[in-house]
Amino acid sequence: MLCRRGGFWTALLIVLLLTGCWSRRELNELGIVSGIAIDKADNQYHLSVQVVIPDQVIARTSKQETPVTMFKANAPTLFEAFRKLTETSSRKIYTAHTRVLVISEEVAREGIAKSIDILVRNPETRPDYFVLIAKNDSAESILKVLTSLEKVPGEALFNSLDTSSKVWAPTTTVTVDTLIDQLMTPGMSPVLPGISLLINESPDLQTKDMKKIDHPIKLSYTGMAVFRNDKLAGWMSKDEGKGYNYIRNKVKSTVGHMKCPDGKLISMEVIDSHSEVKSRLQAGKPIIEVHLKLNANIGEIECGINIHDPQEIERLETEGEQVVEELMRNSVEAMQHQYKVDVFGFSQTINNAYPKLWKELKPRWDEEFPKLKVDYKAELHIRNTGMIGNTIERRMKEK
Repeated sequence: MLCRRGGFWTALLIVLLLTGCWSRRELNELGIVSGIAIDKADNQYHLSVQVVIPDQVIARTSKQETPVTMFKANAPTLFEAFRKLTETSSRKIYTAHTRVLVISEEVAREGIAKSIDILVRNPETRPDYFVLIAKNDSAESILKVLTSLEKVPGEALFNSLDTSSKVWAPTTTVTVDTLIDQLMTPGMSPVLPGISLLINESPDLQTKDMKKIDHPIKLSYTGMAVFRNDKLAGWMSKDEGKGYNYIRNKVKSTVGHMKCPDGKLISMEVIDSHSEVKSRLQAGKPIIEVHLKLNANIGEIECGINIHDPQEIERLETEGEQVVEELMRNSVEAMQHQYKVDVFGFSQTINNAYPKLWKELKPRWDEEFPKLKVDYKAELHIRNTGMIGNTIERRMKEK
């Protein structure tokens, strides 16, 4: 796996300089691409590529300029647009180290297969970059946002999504090779993360030397895009995204809350989650069973419950199980009734268990999926209640 820190770019530059094989590329001949954005208007593809400026990436002085530049081209096909970039770029566009591909909603509605086809055909391009859908904004505008924590915006997009998917259930990561597998799997449609511009309308704070602290524009991962085959069908809500990720076994860690009897809240951190999806037959028809096991810690308590009471812990576990089951149920029902697409891989579960039955269902799966019965069972175990027992507020009242 490629290094995801700033040192990666320094190492990359050294390797490119030292490599001595017959197919070597000199650094001063290449424009190293970090991110690609694809928009479309007036039957023309609008291609934007974010290219790293090597001197600025490794510069250690305070007088740095922008570490990346952007080249753009318009053409009827993406292949032409990529080649047309040479009109403005003095270097060959080199896509081997691409970190993110951002696709606009308009392109996604027409179909993303064409957009990724040219990239996967290129032997220089590695299939481990993330694919994102720009929601309510152009794909180009997403790549233009500079961040304060990472020098290269494409690298920042990759790292932030990777981190968010590990600690926050509504987000997920999809690499282009995973996307292709989902597109090629019969009966299954992909889900891709969405990203939007976040405009900060509050007054900006500044340090003594007048440097900005709170940047006016940031990027926010917003919902997940639902596809029917390779065409954008709509967007999941945050809770539907949580349910999807639980079923797909994509939740590594997250935080959620429940209401106490007095109406106040208690927060829990999921520290481990594992789902198992099986199929069984009832009266000759397939039924999907989703079994989810979770381990959690109590992270915050606003109410006055006694967490030393085993019955209270058992009650919290039961209520937590009901919450998670409802998340999964609502996500599946939204896909069954609103979009009518199987994004969960239930078709493959049936195929693996009953291949002969799947052959019968496959031609009419779009009709059968909305009628598919799904059972849910969640098991939640609270492992840790924190370093202190009852809340500080409650202990103060007991003094």
